[in-house]
Amino acid sequence: MAVPAAMPASNPSAIFSITPSNGSLCTTTWAGTMESSSDEEEARTFVQVLGEKYNPENFPYGQGVVVLSSPPGSPIKDRLFLPSALVLNHCGITKAGDRSDIAAFCAHVVELDLSHNQFNDWGEICTIVSNVPHLDFLNLSMNPLSSVKLEPSMADVFSGLRRLVLINTHISWDSVHTLTQNTPELEELFLCLNDYNTVSESQKSCSSLRLLQITENQLQHWAEVRKLGMIYPSLSTLVLANNSVESVDDSQETLQLLFPNLRSINLNNSGLSKWEDIERLNFFPKLEDVKAKGIPLLQPYTTHERRSLLLAQLPSVVVLNGGAVSHGEREDAERFFIRYYQDCPEQELPQRYHILVSKYGHLAPLAEVDLSPRSTMVDVRCGEKVEPVSLRLEQTVADLKKQLKALLQLPTNGIRLFYIDREMCSVLGPEELKCGSRALHSYGIRDGDEILVVPKVKSRCSSSDI
Repeated sequence: MAVPAAMPASNPSAIFSITPSNGSLCTTTWAGTMESSSDEEEARTFVQVLGEKYNPENFPYGQGVVVLSSPPGSPIKDRLFLPSALVLNHCGITKAGDRSDIAAFCAHVVELDLSHNQFNDWGEICTIVSNVPHLDFLNLSMNPLSSVKLEPSMADVFSGLRRLVLINTHISWDSVHTLTQNTPELEELFLCLNDYNTVSESQKSCSSLRLLQITENQLQHWAEVRKLGMIYPSLSTLVLANNSVESVDDSQETLQLLFPNLRSINLNNSGLSKWEDIERLNFFPKLEDVKAKGIPLLQPYTTHERRSLLLAQLPSVVVLNGGAVSHGEREDAERFFIRYYQDCPEQELPQRYHILVSKYGHLAPLAEVDLSPRSTMVDVRCGEKVEPVSLRLEQTVADLKKQLKALLQLPTNGIRLFYIDREMCSVLGPEELKCGSRALHSYGIRDGDEILVVPKVKSRCSSSDI
């Protein structure tokens, strides 16, 4: 059988030669789940774990792995069919393993997830990455990288990365800058849960980065966020959620220069407490998507007031807190804003109020209309007995039957109810209340109308039944 040629890197799966140092297929005995392997005393290597996970014996029905026979006399004994996205998390890996084996396994790998392992040596990580020539995405989250420094001389192996995840690694800013300075195509960087309370400045900016997610850190002062704008001048998405950023403290000119391409910012659960901070977001020239839930500023307001007041303050935003903003909603919010502030003293009126008044004029207050269901007094008739009863019109027909059960001493499934509109009874006649889940107010019941109770059994109601 002929040996297929290696498939292009763009293909989601590729065929690789497996030529370990001993000349045989790189496999080891499968010993339960990958999680249990972390308890082994000896160091686990990337090559070892990869061989275990993609061992054909673990795929008896050929799912994910195909072993192809080689031509007679071929120096390559076997070939392995592997996905281009490898997930080797929670495997207890500490070392890379043999370089030639990595190259054989991973010549066409594009995405590599090594999160939740035990890497604490950049040399081992670099050994792996240097032998994965088409690597685009690398996830190193939850590896203990706080006490190790990435030397600039080693960092060029990361040059092809476009997405890099370093969540909860506690990686130093020096190592972050070394990485970004050597990844000219890097577009997405994740630095969450690293306990940063400051941002170290970099001698060289990373102009390729489009998305920075730095949630769940300890950033408090806008001066630190300002550094992010200088380091990553091309950012279009900045996720600052669950930090303690207290304010937006720069002028219009500064904010325009720092974040000229910013289209989306996430400030959920930050410390913003002044409307001036929201107003300054308008200084970002391309901002159109804002998230600002859970901030102290909005705590005193209702849900409707929060969204309306935010919308009115952010005229260029088209997505607010994950929800698209329609033209009608924006107009309603801006009109609400005018009415909300129009009784305030002149010195307390926000600047946005005057802009909106020039657009819509001074608006009359909205009339308060109570649309809540009310109570009404009706006559309940059972046989010859008539009893005035107060009904809560928000209750359902089933609720009414329960109410009348005690009054009539009849089971709820033993009666039929009819509504009689006294003004229209000569035309419409009685209307049976059949639907137990229907609210009484939907029938248009009014004071003086009548509810007729008809037992399903033949016995008549006596005076003692009322």
